[in-house]
Amino acid sequence: MNLNIVLYQPEIPQNTGNIARTCVLTDSKLHLIKPLGFDIDEKHVRRAGLDYWKYLDLEIHESYEDFIKKYGDKRIFLSSTHAKSYYDEVNFKDGDFIMFGRESSGVPDAVHTAHTGIRIPMIKSSTRSLNLSNTVSIVAYEALRQIGFPNMK
Repeated sequence: MNLNIVLYQPEIPQNTGNIARTCVLTDSKLHLIKPLGFDIDEKHVRRAGLDYWKYLDLEIHESYEDFIKKYGDKRIFLSSTHAKSYYDEVNFKDGDFIMFGRESSGVPDAVHTAHTGIRIPMIKSSTRSLNLSNTVSIVAYEALRQIGFPNMK
């Protein structure tokens, strides 16, 4: 396993399906923190992930607190539009956790302050941010580049 991709209470099944597919193809583990905005068996999630679900290393956490109880001693980065550091300014390591917030509202302030924040640069505009699955891909591939694309061809 290369990275740990963490989705904090994801809401859109198609995004989660796309991210699951990315995790399979990058040898990364996907962590989902409940509550989810959909049923994990929904056809939209499965369709977006195509036939990759059987290869996915997936762990579902009942709450943020349960996730932290298990992994709170690990390096956890939070991708957020409110972070000060750019995602390429971090020195990623094999096994790092990269958390992404809800599509509609991100994460609560307490989660922001608990983790090292990273962001993708964007122009200032009235729009909020990139699509979640695009954001995961950008950050994950930078982290994988830094650790030498292990086990990837």
